[in-house]
Amino acid sequence: MPSAKTPATAPSPASKPGRKAVAVVEGISLPWQLAGFAALLLALVAALVFSGASAARQVSDPGALVRWGLPVATAVHNISLATVIGGLIFAVGILPRHASGSRGSDAAEHPAFARALAVAAAAGAAWTLSAVAVLVLTYADVAGQGVSGDAQFTASLVYFMTDIQTGQAWLAVTIIAAIVTTALFGVRSLAGLALTLALALGGLVPSALIGHSASSSDHEGAINSLGLHLVGVSAWVGGIIMLGVLSGILGGSKALGAKDITAQTLGRFSTLAGYAFVLVFASGVINASIRVTTFSALVGTPYGQIILAKAFATVVLGGVGLMHRQWVIPQLARKSMSTRRVLWQLVLVELLVMGATSGLAVALASSAPPQLATYAPDASPAFILSGYELPPELTPVRWLTEWRLDWLWVAVALFGAVSYIQGVVKVRKRGDSWSVFRTVNWMIGLVVLTYITSGPPSVYGRVLFSAHMVDHMALTMVAPLFLVLGSPVTLALRALPSRGEGSRGDGSRGLREWILVFVHSKFSQVVTHPLFAAANFAGSIVLFYFSDAFGFAMREHVGHELMNLHFLLTGYIFVLTMIGSDPLPRRAPYPMRLLLLLATMGFHAFFGVAIMGGTGLLAADYFGNLGRTWGPSALLDQQTGGAVAWGIGEVPTLLVAIGVAVMWSRSDERETKRTDRAADRNNNADLNAYNDMFARLADRDAKLAGGDSKQPESKTNLEGR
Repeated sequence: MPSAKTPATAPSPASKPGRKAVAVVEGISLPWQLAGFAALLLALVAALVFSGASAARQVSDPGALVRWGLPVATAVHNISLATVIGGLIFAVGILPRHASGSRGSDAAEHPAFARALAVAAAAGAAWTLSAVAVLVLTYADVAGQGVSGDAQFTASLVYFMTDIQTGQAWLAVTIIAAIVTTALFGVRSLAGLALTLALALGGLVPSALIGHSASSSDHEGAINSLGLHLVGVSAWVGGIIMLGVLSGILGGSKALGAKDITAQTLGRFSTLAGYAFVLVFASGVINASIRVTTFSALVGTPYGQIILAKAFATVVLGGVGLMHRQWVIPQLARKSMSTRRVLWQLVLVELLVMGATSGLAVALASSAPPQLATYAPDASPAFILSGYELPPELTPVRWLTEWRLDWLWVAVALFGAVSYIQGVVKVRKRGDSWSVFRTVNWMIGLVVLTYITSGPPSVYGRVLFSAHMVDHMALTMVAPLFLVLGSPVTLALRALPSRGEGSRGDGSRGLREWILVFVHSKFSQVVTHPLFAAANFAGSIVLFYFSDAFGFAMREHVGHELMNLHFLLTGYIFVLTMIGSDPLPRRAPYPMRLLLLLATMGFHAFFGVAIMGGTGLLAADYFGNLGRTWGPSALLDQQTGGAVAWGIGEVPTLLVAIGVAVMWSRSDERETKRTDRAADRNNNADLNAYNDMFARLADRDAKLAGGDSKQPESKTNLEGR
């Protein structure tokens, strides 16, 4: 009969209608994934031709191989780095490590987890090789000569890598890439992968320090905005690439017992992508405004027009991400085949648009901006040393008006404020309460932090040691005092979702799990030990100011930011061990806290007096050569800074000591109330038992005394008998 078909004549799955659509649902095939890279190359070539960056130079032309090879190698480098970071982010915080949420070293890895790390390892190898290629081609481009293997070229390349900042930066990137790649082939513990991720993110720092941003008029603002841009782009692009790579296996594996994790993976990445989009767009606008300072240059030059095209593509990507969050993710719970088809079609669109956007970004990096700032022949000593001209003479009013935004710390403050507000809203929606006092203190701390890092203390701290000491002491004592009172870790643990014993249901680690791991880690036990925290708080000041680290922090942007980070964390940890309410592995008893505070007060006084009486100029090659024409001499200003260190350092420490005393008193009151309540519940059982013990002792003593008095009479009677 016509309807009776044998298996031999039945149509194969490949020939069924709709099979092509189902293939899209099951995952994005490799050809489609490569289409994203093809879009990158196409956009790159078009933008290079449009901007004229690929044209032959009239003087010192390195040849077509270098002109085209350097942008292509840079594009491969950027995509490979993003893939490594994306793979590590997915492995560390998004994907479950084991199938079916199982545990133990013998448990099978989830196929998505294994593939993410395998792809990241392969991308790491490409990252390393492309970094080497960019290093060599960058030298050839700077030298204006073609690549060759002769001894002269090799010797000049070695000099470029070891003595020129750009060469040193790319050498550092190559070394970091090699270390990260090696770790990806061997490390499987989540803690080790988290450290590898941190190192991979560190590979973005050298890239931010070189290029057009490094030579712009706002040197540090351009570097910080570019660094933030690279972090956001790497997390966003790398995540989209991972979604494409993992699209075929997120649905689970019956053989391994792995469940469908499509919805939870997309939901977790969507939250990260939302933050990344805001970071990428905002930092891109800031960086572009620094390099393109007029509207006519933005719309009337090829460079500005490429910026506009890149911004438009970024907005499109943000719209696609919003569709994921508002429509696709909620619909995935219905297990709808059409929803999954739309999901992977949208991911495919993101890959294509993201590839084109990345190509535009590489073309921008290869093109000269309209206003390329360089050192003028008559540049002032202050500009040469600090990257900025001298600010006007410091007056009381200018302690409020002179600002130079440090976009890194502005981003930290904004992220801290938004995240904290979100946490408070979540806690209160659940019906729990959160202290307004804590919220107000946290916000004040963030405002103080922004003022310290971007306001007059930072601006004048570059030219006056006294202002620098105000900056330092406020950073290490004032801002941490308010931030600690905000109890951010406690809020995070209450606001972040928990299942069972505070872990995700699938065994992966989210932000809450990583916070708990860090709080209970050996590292946390060491750095938050009261003795270590006090020694670090007091001793690091001497080690910093009486070594070359101080001069490095004043001359180099990286050193300056590391200085800010170190002293903020040092002060925060010390104050946390004294009066903080966030969880800690160990807390000192109140008497020890007061002794440690008194010791640090004495140490600060000793440090301030030593600076006040010193006759040698600290960081003399910096403060002594700024060419400042107003204010006191460098040495007199340094001595004033010693008085500032003594005065400002003592007041917050005294306030913390008062806080410790108040907490001690309240602790005693709580203990007394607890004892009284226990006595009311058991009818003073403890007191009655205590009194009974003394009564028994008295009875025993009385019996013993009576027995001793009768002993001689008994003996006499025996003798009389």
